[in-house]
Amino acid sequence: MNYIKESLSQVFGNQPARPDKNEQSVELKDIYLSKRGTLTKESLAAVELEHGTHVFKKWHRRRWFSIILVNFLFLISYKFDVQLLEGAMTASRFVGFHFADLNSALQVMLAYKHVVLNLVIGTTTVFIMWLLLGGRTFCSWACPYHLLSEWAEFLHLWLVNRKLIKNHAFHRKTRSVFFVIFALLAILTGYTVFETISPTGIVSRAIVYGPGVAMIWVGVLLLFEVFYSRRAWCRYVCPIGVTYAVVGTFSPVRVVYNAEACHHEGDCRKICLVPHVLDLTIRGRAHEVNQDITSDCTRCGMCVDVCPTDSLNFKIKGLDKFL
Repeated sequence: MNYIKESLSQVFGNQPARPDKNEQSVELKDIYLSKRGTLTKESLAAVELEHGTHVFKKWHRRRWFSIILVNFLFLISYKFDVQLLEGAMTASRFVGFHFADLNSALQVMLAYKHVVLNLVIGTTTVFIMWLLLGGRTFCSWACPYHLLSEWAEFLHLWLVNRKLIKNHAFHRKTRSVFFVIFALLAILTGYTVFETISPTGIVSRAIVYGPGVAMIWVGVLLLFEVFYSRRAWCRYVCPIGVTYAVVGTFSPVRVVYNAEACHHEGDCRKICLVPHVLDLTIRGRAHEVNQDITSDCTRCGMCVDVCPTDSLNFKIKGLDKFL
């Protein structure tokens, strides 16, 4: 399977490619065949029990710590004028190095019809960073709205499990449509419309400079996600994720799936923000014994934490043999 082609296809809302059984290796077919009749509830329960003794949700905790630390540094730098991490999430300066969010920079360039030197410097720095880290790492490891949305998700799932509400999903191509709409609005109006309503920028600025009226909009979004559609903004609207997913396609850091160890119980897909990237964990749906998760993955690590058989793990392509 062409990783880059499949990654970009999923980023722009297409369904994951189903494998052609004639193209699957004999080894992979033998693995699926050997599991027939052996993957019982009892065997899965035994594996989960053993796994539960050493689960610490390490990636979950590291990710929360990362988001809180990054945004706390913005606040400390502003309050005490230490010039460590100045600005906000959309544009900043870290010990002298300029950083500019790729999507924000794109919006500015489209709106003002020219390229600003500081934006070029800032976007180059950020481009290289996320090119190395890969996927939608920005979303789950730095974005402050992502953390608020994740907390709102706990309440949403609690309400759904008690059948008090229903989750409403939208087509994933909706996000691509919004990406085009926001770009066109910037060109036609000469104004960065998306930046005005982006909860990422609003929450980041609220943390640093104090909350304003715009936080009402963030509250409305969170209520919509709690009572109507799980993680709606991140899944179906935000163009930031599209931008970073495209850049992250070429990253060496990936989550890798191993079909041999998998029990196909589906815990990873239940917990995933973008569960389509894990369709390959469904029995018979992998293309290879070891397969990279596409760049639409947020690299949050929750699937790695929850997998009872260690079938999902972070790898650095080219270096994984030495680690």
